[in-house]
Amino acid sequence: MEYKTLGNTGLLVSTLCLGTMTFHGGEGFWKTIGDVDQAGADELVKASVEAGINFFDTADVYSEGGSETTLGQSLKNLKIARKDAVIATKVFSRMGSGRNDVGASRGHIMDAIEASLRRLQTDHIDLYQIHANDSVTPVEETLRALDSLVSQGKVRYIGCSNWQAWKIAKALGISEFKNLARFDTLQAYYSIAGRDLEREIVPLLEAEKTGLLVWSPLAGGLLSGKFSRANQKPEGTRRSEFDFPLVDKERTWKILDVVTPIAKAHDCTPARISLAWLLAKPVVTSVIIGAKRLDQLQDNLAAVDLKLSEDEMKQLDEVSALPLEYPGWMLPFQDANRLKPAPRPVINK
Repeated sequence: MEYKTLGNTGLLVSTLCLGTMTFHGGEGFWKTIGDVDQAGADELVKASVEAGINFFDTADVYSEGGSETTLGQSLKNLKIARKDAVIATKVFSRMGSGRNDVGASRGHIMDAIEASLRRLQTDHIDLYQIHANDSVTPVEETLRALDSLVSQGKVRYIGCSNWQAWKIAKALGISEFKNLARFDTLQAYYSIAGRDLEREIVPLLEAEKTGLLVWSPLAGGLLSGKFSRANQKPEGTRRSEFDFPLVDKERTWKILDVVTPIAKAHDCTPARISLAWLLAKPVVTSVIIGAKRLDQLQDNLAAVDLKLSEDEMKQLDEVSALPLEYPGWMLPFQDANRLKPAPRPVINK
């Protein structure tokens, strides 16, 4: 396992993070996502720790609190010291029928942190993230609430998820100007089939030294090896029932046409190649992997040992390259004269 700092901090996290959205299950939507029981969760957490993972991601909304409860109990069952586990959870989604049981307001954040701490059986959250964009609450209110939690010792680092580049930049500016805790990470969708993040968000993260945590690195299973042009709805797959995240399918089949022979050359699954491609990207801090079964987890864990050649990365980059959009296509023209050597002055004698 390899480790990176969590954004511009001194906290080291594994480059693979165990996502626990499949834990507990429940009814309806959450049963579709996954219904790993406590024994199954213990098995997955144990295998992850043995592979070197020290980073675990959950959210209060996953299985309506069930995921947090199951993860917290797994860490207790396996006697994993609290200092050896970096726990990330998230707040925003509706957790009750009340008018204010949702969002990124100070009121909801202060209520939600207490509930998460109880479910996780801990006295602090290592990384507390705002799960979604709140179009109602002022950014400064959210940041002040998070800053309070950091000051109280209930939260150690903060992040956001699924935010636009301009709003992340605004939040970082407010934190700097008001001397508030700043976002150390962004959790966002990124995969070889979905590289939209590279247009505006990746340059921002690189400039601000903000960490990137990747969710759905296999595009909701589309890159797992089970899907193809000929079999676009395989039985027993989550994506066949829940077509998310949004992906250009025709573009994805073209990408898989390149991924598949590379996977055969390495004697591995397309999933492992897709994860290795992400792990090779310098901007990526940690890739969140989720699993329902131990064999799925073990296949994903093996991605850390797979090193793609320069030619393989070039093939994958080219087939998955984003179509140019303005102002992106204008930048090379603007930089042409700026970056090339200046002409020597002509001296008349």
